[in-house]
Amino acid sequence: MTFHSMWAELLPVGRSSASGGYRRHAWTGADADCRTWFREQARTRGLTYEVDRNGNQWAWLGDHAARDAVVTGSHLDSVPDGGAFDGPLGVVSAFAALDELRGRGARFTRPLGIVNFGDEEGARFGLACVGSRLTAGALTVEQAHRLTDGDGITLPQAMETAGYDPDAIGPDPERLARIGAFVELHVEQGRALDLSGARIGIAGAIRPHGRWRFSFRGEANHAGTTRLTDRRDPMLSYAETVLAARREAELAGAVATFGKIDVEPNGVNAIPSLVRGWLDSRAADQESLDTVVTGIEKAAREYAAAHGVDLDVERESFTPVVEFDHALRDELARILGSDTEPDLKVPVLGTGAGHDAGILSGRVPTAMLFVRNPTGVSHSPAEYAAEDDCVAGVSALADVLEGLACT
Repeated sequence: MTFHSMWAELLPVGRSSASGGYRRHAWTGADADCRTWFREQARTRGLTYEVDRNGNQWAWLGDHAARDAVVTGSHLDSVPDGGAFDGPLGVVSAFAALDELRGRGARFTRPLGIVNFGDEEGARFGLACVGSRLTAGALTVEQAHRLTDGDGITLPQAMETAGYDPDAIGPDPERLARIGAFVELHVEQGRALDLSGARIGIAGAIRPHGRWRFSFRGEANHAGTTRLTDRRDPMLSYAETVLAARREAELAGAVATFGKIDVEPNGVNAIPSLVRGWLDSRAADQESLDTVVTGIEKAAREYAAAHGVDLDVERESFTPVVEFDHALRDELARILGSDTEPDLKVPVLGTGAGHDAGILSGRVPTAMLFVRNPTGVSHSPAEYAAEDDCVAGVSALADVLEGLACT
């Protein structure tokens, strides 16, 4: 199959007719359809297919139990009403790159693996990269079992309903020991490549980032009969905190976003008793990130006190700065360098987005390739990459895999 035919086949899966975005959430029907698609791609290519203890899917060329394998891939799940490219581009490109290498007559000297990591976006259970975190031991079994979705369904219950064994989840050091290099291709989530005129880039580092839950607790009351001076309205404190987050981020040259909110009792004519807001903040370095989050929390506590509201702040996840393996990064740059134009270099980019490659980087050598995104929009139905840029990404990934895994 060509890149175009695979892309067209996957495109309708989990797409909302109302928003045009994707709702491929972990362990749902749309996720199962994506997994079926992956399994079929492995079967049609004669690859060895397996699902690991954490629900991640693998397709292998060569001895998958051997050491020093080269692995590529990404994820197929999405954020709520997300775009088509974030994740799936890396998986589709992996299969297409293998097809291109076979067409070139490449001879593999190392095993090649293609992976679909489960629940990368964290849309259902609130924690990103669950599949890779479990595999790398960055998420304990106990922590995983406590993850709950908005309907009160736990991760183990969801996995069991989907036909997987939740009692098997946990660290997988034996599997990681087989991997000599992991290269993830991803659509760029920004406009650095578009501004530079380059189609393909290499990741240098992932900026530190995390998620914090702010819970403002006030007093429910009647919206029409309660005097303004008698109210303990947590929505006011929350709204002021959202504005404070913008100010603190601007001062530090960082980003801070309250993108998710939960209100109780959530009635039009009722003053809320509880407002939960989730903060996502990212910065170029740890000191800047600490400054932003500390400033936001300080402001939130002041606003809460002024309105007679209680506040709890809990960090739900955190990823420190991730420096991708320098030797592997430099090897990618060498492979993708131009022999005819030695001054033409593939840009090395920093990114504020988290990825499975970042989670694995502490255990195996990892690298990332980015494909140009002309709008810079991501996590939105407007996310986009031109077809010729996607094809260029496939060729670049094929070149990298050939340089790493073939004679």
